[in-house]
Amino acid sequence: MATTDSFGSDSGESTYREYVLDVRIVECETPSDEGTRYRFEVPEHRGVTFADPDLAELYADVYFDTNGFQEAGTGERGIPPEVIQAGRDTLAAYFLTQPYTDVNWVASFYGKKPAKIERYVAGVRSRAEEIREGVAELDADGVDSSGPEPSRT
Repeated sequence: MATTDSFGSDSGESTYREYVLDVRIVECETPSDEGTRYRFEVPEHRGVTFADPDLAELYADVYFDTNGFQEAGTGERGIPPEVIQAGRDTLAAYFLTQPYTDVNWVASFYGKKPAKIERYVAGVRSRAEEIREGVAELDADGVDSSGPEPSRT
């Protein structure tokens, strides 16, 4: 489940996973009995938190697959235009990061079987990994890879 709550910079935070281009997932201990949360962070993007680290990683994969996107201004249930433009598989993966969905909901939305949705997600994860590897190679070669341009939408 994704939320946009912010937990600040408490001592109960640690980096869960770090990516290229200053993208990371932060593990946050909550003051309540909600347990551990995982916050997706990147410059110029509002933090989004998840109860499940796999969903936070999938959200990061969608972020890389779209070359970055902004959710600000899309409303409570809106979808960033970059996600829509990226294609069916990226939109399916994005849907799975939302609190109101699961693989069966997404499969029903598309009129597909859950196994097809899992293949969509696998494609997004694969492309995101290729993008991150490409950025790492550019960094190793000394090429400026300052990251995706912030969305202007």
